[in-house]
Amino acid sequence: MNKTFLVTGGAGFIGSAVIRYLLSNTNSRVVNYDKLTYAGNLSSLQVVADNPNYTFIQADINDADAVAGALYAHQPDVILHLAAESHVDRSIDGPAEFIQTNIVGTYTLLEKVRGYWLWLKKQYPEKAKAFRFQHVSTDEVFGDLEPNDPAFDETTPYKPSSPYSASKASSDHIVRAWYRTYGLPVVITNCSNNYGPYQYPEKLIPTVIAKALAKEPIPVYGQGQQIRDWLYVDDHAEALITVAERGKIGETYAIGGATSGTEEVSNLKLVELMCQFIGRELNDGFDYKRLIEFVTDRPGHDFRYAINSHKIQNELGWQPRHNLASGLQNTVAWYLTNKAWWQALL
Repeated sequence: MNKTFLVTGGAGFIGSAVIRYLLSNTNSRVVNYDKLTYAGNLSSLQVVADNPNYTFIQADINDADAVAGALYAHQPDVILHLAAESHVDRSIDGPAEFIQTNIVGTYTLLEKVRGYWLWLKKQYPEKAKAFRFQHVSTDEVFGDLEPNDPAFDETTPYKPSSPYSASKASSDHIVRAWYRTYGLPVVITNCSNNYGPYQYPEKLIPTVIAKALAKEPIPVYGQGQQIRDWLYVDDHAEALITVAERGKIGETYAIGGATSGTEEVSNLKLVELMCQFIGRELNDGFDYKRLIEFVTDRPGHDFRYAINSHKIQNELGWQPRHNLASGLQNTVAWYLTNKAWWQALL
């Protein structure tokens, strides 16, 4: 593959994994378009920063002129739209930023992309035929599931619970409308919870590791019975590039962490499993499960998420390379080896 990708939010957790994957596994050019908020960190891309196929632009997707400048200067074949406010707790405390970035920002980006695509159709018709706008979203737009409900798939109705998931649901609808109304070649993906190296330390899995190493209480919401489907971030990056290469315009693809069924586990069992892996890595005889402490649940906390990935597996041939156990072991080992990266953020 020899294309030019423009990745919005490329300094974030998932965006940086996508860029590392592209520059390590393809001959593509990559333009990283990122505002560099608290969640954006260029040190996550230090391993590829000197790659001649890599370009960084610090700018906001709400800045229409900056978006247009990047599009016409670099003429991407694929836009991977990952720029978003994504932390549920922060959306509860301050929803306005989520509305501005996830909804208004996506609209601003789409309008400039639509103009660029129409220009491509006139100037470079063959390039225009291959062009696509790939919108990266979340399974949280579907709300939550009861214990015996079937897993989310591409046909699940939207029922968001938090300001974050509502803003992402809105952006999904806007992207679909630009496809239906204007014919803009789009594809949408909805993924389950991501984890792995370079994740911002306030998320659950890095928090568990940091608290355990400090021998501090490990906070678990409620009684830890919320159930999640976990996806290793490098597997997600490979899935997104698979969709970029072979996905069908106008389609949606659900991306989860299991080869069959779902990779589901309760938050409490996840934390206990991590404590086991941390103890094994450190081999210090300490029972890290003793640090688990239940804290007041957050408002509107979704009970269960689960993803049915059969469509992307059957139609595009993608399979995750990690199960939860192997992915968690890799993640724990990475955080123990790379303390300087996450301790600086703390």
